[in-house]
Amino acid sequence: MPPAPVQRRASLGSIFLTVFLDLLGFGLVFPFLAKEARDSFGVTAFTATLLGSAYSAMQFLFVPVWGRLSDRIGRRPVLLWSIAGTSLSMLGLGLGLAYGSSIAWLFAARIFSGIATANLGTASAYIADITKPEERAKGMGMIGMAFGLGFILGPGVGGVLAKIPFEGRHGVWPCFLAAAMSGINFVWASLGLAESLAPEVRKTKEKRSLSPINLLAMKESFARQGFALAVGVNFLVVLCFTSLDQTFTFFCGDLLGIDEAGTGVALALVGVVAAGVQGGMMRPLSKRFSDAALVRAGVTLQVFAFAGLAASGAWRSLTLLAAGSALLAVGNGLSAPSTSAFVSKTAPASEQGSALGTNQSFASLARTFGPALGGWLYGSVNRLAPYSAAAAGLVVAVVMAAAMRGNAPGGEKRGVA
Repeated sequence: MPPAPVQRRASLGSIFLTVFLDLLGFGLVFPFLAKEARDSFGVTAFTATLLGSAYSAMQFLFVPVWGRLSDRIGRRPVLLWSIAGTSLSMLGLGLGLAYGSSIAWLFAARIFSGIATANLGTASAYIADITKPEERAKGMGMIGMAFGLGFILGPGVGGVLAKIPFEGRHGVWPCFLAAAMSGINFVWASLGLAESLAPEVRKTKEKRSLSPINLLAMKESFARQGFALAVGVNFLVVLCFTSLDQTFTFFCGDLLGIDEAGTGVALALVGVVAAGVQGGMMRPLSKRFSDAALVRAGVTLQVFAFAGLAASGAWRSLTLLAAGSALLAVGNGLSAPSTSAFVSKTAPASEQGSALGTNQSFASLARTFGPALGGWLYGSVNRLAPYSAAAAGLVVAVVMAAAMRGNAPGGEKRGVA
């Protein structure tokens, strides 16, 4: 008689490694894609930044789909599909950069990649499944730490590899490496990622629509106390942050004379600091301060960070660039996991995927508009405009965050509100 199969146990470590490998592949293409599209395919900076918008538009549509589907069938199968699709999409992007003659190929690859990688709501729900409310911010910080580590290694390696030509084109090798990393991730997740959502908790009785725009599910989420305010703050933070990420390579090159490799190093700095904050500081901070207090502190720091980045361009200062980047990482490292923790506590266990998926969906909507807004401001107003506008926009987010009080219903009140 064959031995019984070993039962895997859902853990923060397993989901951390899954998200880290996923984000590492994404980070590899970060420093060069918009610039390569502008320089090799003859499009404007605005059109090049729309590659990021197309990617995020698909995430806006599909993050809640995968979140609701994971409430129904479990987290693991949704994550496995997402990882496999990511590998195929990055392979397609590399082939498009190597052999394509039309920007349409790159857009098609980014659209498919956006659909496939819309898994952060599901990953957040996985963490919510296996953490207590009072440990939620620490758990959400694991996703942020995975982001940070992915951006430590990804942009640095991607920026160096992007300079190695393939068929006379640049940026191909990072895409192929990203595809390979996602392939490794798929093997790891297939063997090492356990299911976190017990069958008895899944929403099997009420079969909700899986259409991208589910107004009923959104209405239920926004009816929960504090949900709309937290999602609104997160929307503004992500909108401002992504107005930077697609213009940063232009900004560094045009104003500070930094090439793709140097841009990768600057992004790696952001990753190092963010990983340190979310991996090392969130646990003690979340024990002392409420989720809302950490959101307010993080958003306030980001106002000063964007002002510093704008000043670095105006004064051509690498010191201010480094300081602004580090401050941005600290602020985002505080606000991102705290917002997710706040949102997760507004929903019961059976609807974590839906609630966190809705939050991530609106974050993806912000990522849709952010690159386009940043590209337009950079090309049509001036090169400092995306960063000055981001600082102003985050002042509004600070005002909204000031209305958040303590933790969401369902979480313990602790520390400073």
